[in-house]
Amino acid sequence: MANLSRRALAFGLPLGLVGGSALQILTTGHSAAEAPAAGPAPSPVAARVTPLAQIRVGRFTVTALTDGYADMPYTFFPGRTAAQVEQAAVSQFVARPSGVRFVFNQYLIEDGARRILLDTGPAGSIGQTGALPQALAATGLRRDQIDAVIVTHMHEDHMGGLVVGGQNNYPNAELYIDQRDVKHWTDPAKRAGAPDYLQNSFRMASEVVKLYPRLQAIDGEREVAPGVSIIDLTGHTPGHIGVRVADAGQSLIMVSDMLFPVVHPHATDVGFLFEQDRAAAKAMRDRFFPLAASEGALIAATHMPFPGLGRVVLDRGQMRWQVADWALQS
Repeated sequence: MANLSRRALAFGLPLGLVGGSALQILTTGHSAAEAPAAGPAPSPVAARVTPLAQIRVGRFTVTALTDGYADMPYTFFPGRTAAQVEQAAVSQFVARPSGVRFVFNQYLIEDGARRILLDTGPAGSIGQTGALPQALAATGLRRDQIDAVIVTHMHEDHMGGLVVGGQNNYPNAELYIDQRDVKHWTDPAKRAGAPDYLQNSFRMASEVVKLYPRLQAIDGEREVAPGVSIIDLTGHTPGHIGVRVADAGQSLIMVSDMLFPVVHPHATDVGFLFEQDRAAAKAMRDRFFPLAASEGALIAATHMPFPGLGRVVLDRGQMRWQVADWALQS
């Protein structure tokens, strides 16, 4: 794997949101010599090339992995009609008959002492997914070598890999989840009144609590390891959190479901079907996007096209997503 570095800039965001540029490493995958023997055509989550992308943030190596993808119907974005969302997708050259493509990006944070994974993907419960174990294997790691998992919120597409198969799949990992989400998603009354599309999340949340005795229900913003901090991004769910990785004047903010493709960041009033509190989610976007744009914060977003790295920029009075120029730099 080639390691190509560049100068990094540091930016200061108020309220604990600090962004910056990062050293970069070439995207990698399996070589042709490692391809499986001839047989049935591989499924989308068993592709011969596993997409990986790495950046350096000070002493940290952050690897973008993916569990796969799913297409979200155009009707899933309250605040705009399905026709308006589809037209936006057409104008961005990403329209598909089945809707807006959501990639499920996960991020592995390493500093030589600890391996911390941000989210675990839906693991087959949604769309063409279940590739995260293969992606980890491409880095030379097994799930039992992960020291900690931070779950940004308890929707199934962020925690499914923890409990797929009804077992603890990260047996040596400490688990960090905001206590507000733990309380919400394990409340029988809330489960009973929830729509069908959220039932999988409630079921998985109960399995997570049962199967992970090392679960830490965290309270508020805190540092979970030197240089790795939780930031509060509540709104999408009651305990929706992000993660900031910072060292040596460089930083990366992982914002999870603060950003969705096609509709964000230019329209903060567009939500998503699964959001628990649409007003709070909009308020958080209204607060975060201008700060990120003014400071040039480097962002990792779960559902943006792989590897999900970019910036919110202000372009002729409108905010837009600028893909980070992270690869093949010197």
